[in-house]
Amino acid sequence: MSNTTQTINEQDQKSVTNKRYLPLLLLNYGFLFIGSLSSSLLSKYYFNHKGSSRWVSTWVQSAGFPLLIIPIVVPYYLFKSTQRKPFTGFTPKILALSIFVGFMLGVNNLLFSWGNSYLPVSTSSLLLSSQLVFNLILSVIIVKQKITFMNLNCVILLTLSSVLLALESSNDQPHDVTKTKYFIGYLATIGAGLLFALYLPIMGMVYKKVYCYAMVMEMQVVMEVAATVLASIGMVFDGGFTEMKREGYQVFDKGEKVYWATVVSNVVSWQLCFMGTAGMVFLTCSLTGGICMTALLMMNVVGGVVVYKEEFGGVKVVSTVMCGWGFCSYVYGMYVKNKMMKDRDDDDGGGGHDSDDKNVGSYNPIEMTQIVNSSSSSPLHHLGV
Repeated sequence: MSNTTQTINEQDQKSVTNKRYLPLLLLNYGFLFIGSLSSSLLSKYYFNHKGSSRWVSTWVQSAGFPLLIIPIVVPYYLFKSTQRKPFTGFTPKILALSIFVGFMLGVNNLLFSWGNSYLPVSTSSLLLSSQLVFNLILSVIIVKQKITFMNLNCVILLTLSSVLLALESSNDQPHDVTKTKYFIGYLATIGAGLLFALYLPIMGMVYKKVYCYAMVMEMQVVMEVAATVLASIGMVFDGGFTEMKREGYQVFDKGEKVYWATVVSNVVSWQLCFMGTAGMVFLTCSLTGGICMTALLMMNVVGGVVVYKEEFGGVKVVSTVMCGWGFCSYVYGMYVKNKMMKDRDDDDGGGGHDSDDKNVGSYNPIEMTQIVNSSSSSPLHHLGV
């Protein structure tokens, strides 16, 4: 076996045969859990205490990209656990795609900030769960995801839960927010869900050609640099950087120290959220990543009620139950499907998987070795891994 093949097999962190796979999966879901809940609550905390700049709220979502350098350089320079030098293997196509997706994320961040400034956390979280609808549709179009009764049932339930919130929005409207602003926030949040749903299958398609977690983080750095550039341009034209100083000193009602602590905490929490999201899509698939995000949004709903004492009337209860029902139906469908695949493999004496199944366990380092040895035009070759 060549050194190149050995290196590839060492870094095939998608494969369940790799001893790093499960710890990496759990670590990323932990990042996603902490980041999703804390970033949602901290963003609302900023607006609740007289923070008003949506560009500031947008900028902090991506400005912490230097933190992603840590998981990129530490394994190579400190632990010597990988032979791949950081930031190598980028093709012009991958670089251009990363920049494009980064600008798209920048717009998504702005829409989220716009919606979060007008809506309660619980309502915003329930609306964002609608991204799973768009995610399924776009996954079918972009990555040829199969439609099953379970994932279709999940989509229908989540759609109905969002419709219920729209019909009963007058009962949830904050006293200091006009009806027009409330619906602007509603539409902005739906738009953020749509863009994020587009991001997931696009990255799922790209990650099919990536077998190294470090490169996923490198691509994430490029994306967030692009998003930060977009947000910084908006900050400059809107006076956002000057506004940050004024807000911290004069406007924020918790004082300057708490203001900057809120800003820094937002920066860190959003990086954990995006890092976890990218890792989950890379290690599983785009639809599974979307499902995991939706499950955590239910925790955001609870967080908004507990931390900010938001109203949690009958409509929100029904919407939350429908979201949970949809999520559980999808998880159960995955369980049944994976169990059937396992039973089939046991009957076949450990045979292969269906090539359309891109969930956990569908990557085989032996097959990957054959690809590398048989053709220099493989995706791994083009990526320089």
